[in-house]
Amino acid sequence: MRELTLRQVEVVRAVLIAGSIQGAADLLNVSAPGVSRLVKHTEEGLGIRLFDRRAGVFVPAPEARAIFEMLNQVFHQMENLNAAVGALQKGEDVRLSFASAPSIAQFIAARAIRGVRARFPDLMIDLNILKIEETADYLLLERGEVVFMSSPVENSAIESTPLVEGRIVAIMPEGHELAHQDDVSVHDLMRFPFVGVDPDDPYGALLAQPFRDAGLSPRHSMRGRFAQTTVSLVRHGLGVAVIDEFSVAEVYMPGLIRRPLREKASITAWSVQKRGRHLSSFAEFTIAKFRQELTAATSRTRWDPLPQA
Repeated sequence: MRELTLRQVEVVRAVLIAGSIQGAADLLNVSAPGVSRLVKHTEEGLGIRLFDRRAGVFVPAPEARAIFEMLNQVFHQMENLNAAVGALQKGEDVRLSFASAPSIAQFIAARAIRGVRARFPDLMIDLNILKIEETADYLLLERGEVVFMSSPVENSAIESTPLVEGRIVAIMPEGHELAHQDDVSVHDLMRFPFVGVDPDDPYGALLAQPFRDAGLSPRHSMRGRFAQTTVSLVRHGLGVAVIDEFSVAEVYMPGLIRRPLREKASITAWSVQKRGRHLSSFAEFTIAKFRQELTAATSRTRWDPLPQA
């Protein structure tokens, strides 16, 4: 005996509900002859009669009632399956945990998450902010699937993938004399109180690189661990600084002036994950959104306008 296909189940049940070939065709949005042929083919293949024709109405044949009960169960199971798939497509009852360095979380993370939320409106998102030394434990203990960092993680159990290369820029408070220049050199910055990050820190080492390349060693008048701290100190007139462009990617930042650095200096954003771990489709989509937003941030050609004379 031949086995029923899902298409045959769908058509036979439609005939049962509608009571006619034409009604079933209307339900399925197909032609009536096609429905008639499939019902006949199904009965012949099974070797049993499924319907009695009474005054033009199709009613279940007595010997087939048990089959129709099973068909209804199968159909309801398919409805449940489709409902579960629909819920998964929206992220319902699913938690996505990932983390970011503060510099990337400041502006880029919110923009990326906005795109994730548009695609998966019911997805529960758990965003953590991590220092680089916290990343290995976070991933290896599987507290989250991926971390977005401004430097790779040196650990054989961790895999770091470059996403986008960004620029290092100079920042200063509004009204500062360097704000009148189209771009700023590291030599210019050396003349003023300098706010920085410890160069022994991986992020701080990246920011200090253009000075080292120029044979300079900046003297920090004060230090902050995170990009947000540096921005706040500079905005309040406590010095000048260099910073990655992702940390200052907002369109308007009152109290702060951003200028291109004359010396070429770059910083790379990375996605970091446990080596060998298969990421969920939600995490993969999130990585793609971060890459998109990071790339958009690097497309800026002009920063803040020059002060009026």
